[in-house]
Amino acid sequence: MSYDDELEKIKMRKLAEILSGRHQRPTVVAEPVEVTDLNFKQFISSNKYSVVDFWAEWCAPCRAIAPIVKELAEQYAGKVVFGKLNVDENPRTASEYGIMGIPTLILFKDGRPVDMVVGAVPKRVLEGRIVKLLQS
Repeated sequence: MSYDDELEKIKMRKLAEILSGRHQRPTVVAEPVEVTDLNFKQFISSNKYSVVDFWAEWCAPCRAIAPIVKELAEQYAGKVVFGKLNVDENPRTASEYGIMGIPTLILFKDGRPVDMVVGAVPKRVLEGRIVKLLQS
């Protein structure tokens, strides 16, 4: 077999892997993702563990907790995916989940809500809930 034939064989094998999706590794998300009414269901159902931060631009406690959510997204990247849903821009989902105060964080497992945290709480509180989620 010639060198060119061997290269062609390798290219064909790699192309077959790409087309089959076998070469792809799971995407690790290390920062909160913007979630909307349109993609919410897909977001929570396509991740084993997810946390959605229901927030608004005008909300001071939401702004206070945002850096904590970002830190936790980095810390738990590959285990838990974090999303942020602006309640003013996405009222349908906020209403569906009975969001009465913000910030509200809902923790999901397999697309189902399993825990909720309301208000700006310390990082250790959120982290404790996430650890509990991962053990469930």
